[in-house]
Order: sequence, then structure tokens, then C-alpha cells
Amino acid sequence: MNPTARNLLVWLHALTSFAWMSQALALFALSVYSVTTGDRTGFEMAELLDSQVLLHLANASIFTGLMLSATTRWGYFQYWWVLSKFVISMSQVYAAIFLLGPRLKELAEGTRDADSFLLVGTLLMVSAIAFQGWLSIAKPWKRTPWTGKLIKPPAAPAWVICYVLLVPLLDYLLATFVFGHPAPLFFIVTAIFYPLWRARTIRRTAGAQPAT
Repeated sequence: MNPTARNLLVWLHALTSFAWMSQALALFALSVYSVTTGDRTGFEMAELLDSQVLLHLANASIFTGLMLSATTRWGYFQYWWVLSKFVISMSQVYAAIFLLGPRLKELAEGTRDADSFLLVGTLLMVSAIAFQGWLSIAKPWKRTPWTGKLIKPPAAPAWVICYVLLVPLLDYLLATFVFGHPAPLFFIVTAIFYPLWRARTIRRTAGAQPAT
């Protein structure tokens, strides 16, 4: 990848990741306020923050991380630290969708009594994001056993990088003005089809190389 394009993608990934963690900390602070005072306003503000801000930042952080893997030599499944970040991110998403989000909505509406579950969940989310940041810097552990022969990936065309940088914004606009709810359509399509194109290009390149 062009160094400038890579730096922009790294910058966007770091920015959205730090923002995701800060929003998770805000959810924790608002939840503590409601739990300790009995005032549901904190839960209402936390629910609004979760659905209108945090969710979009989380999607952008995960997407830019995936594309950094897909457009560089790291790949998705070649290194344990990259695979660990992928597993943690997916676990966070499903936990937020099926566990934390519905509970927070019920607390905001007053249909559930406050407990410590949301506080623990938000702290775990913050800790997971911080740990992923450490993984990105330290890059610990070795390659996975199914890595195979490492081949230099094809360079992503300039228009692809521009499109990747715009995907978080496109998904936000789609969710806000078309569907009325989060719908990471561009995220899913790009995260699936770009690695397929990359793998096909690598196979064709390897097949074209003369035997030694």
C-alpha cells in the first residue's frame, strides 16, 4: 500500500478506536450515576450515546482494522495477534448487540431494575479495546500454524483506499438517512469481497511465477 494511504488508514483506525473506548467510558460513568442516584436520566443519555455515537464508532474501528489486515502483509489469519484482535472485536459486537444494548434500552425505559451487569459489561468493553491497542503495538506471539507460505499481497489500487476511507461515512449516512437504524452494508460487502479478490490475485501471481 502507498505509505500515505496506509498512514491515513492507520490514523482513522486509531482515531475511531480511541473514540470507541472513550464512549464506552462515558457509558460507564452515566450508568454509575443512575445506579447510585436512582435517576434514570443517566441510562437515557447512555442509551442515546450507545445507539447514535458508540455503535458507529465501533463499526468504523472494526472495519478499518480489518482493512488494515486485508491490505497489508498481516492478513486475517496469519498471525496470532491479528486473529486475537478479530475474535475480540467480533465478541464485543455480539455482546453489545444481544446483551448490553437490549439491557440498556430497558433500563432507559424503566422496564428493568438497575444492577451491576451493565457496569461490568462496559468496563470489560473498555479493557478489551485497551488490550487490542497493546496487541497492535507489541504484536506478540508467532504466526498461526495454518499460515502457509507468505506471499507479498497485491498493492491496493488508489481508488480502493479512497473508498475504504469513505466506508464509515457512507454507512453512517445510510443508517441515518435511509434505514433509520444501524446498517453496516458497505462494511460487510467490502470486508468480504476485498479478501476474496486479494486471495485470487495472490494465487494468480503465484501461478505465473516460473518454477525454480
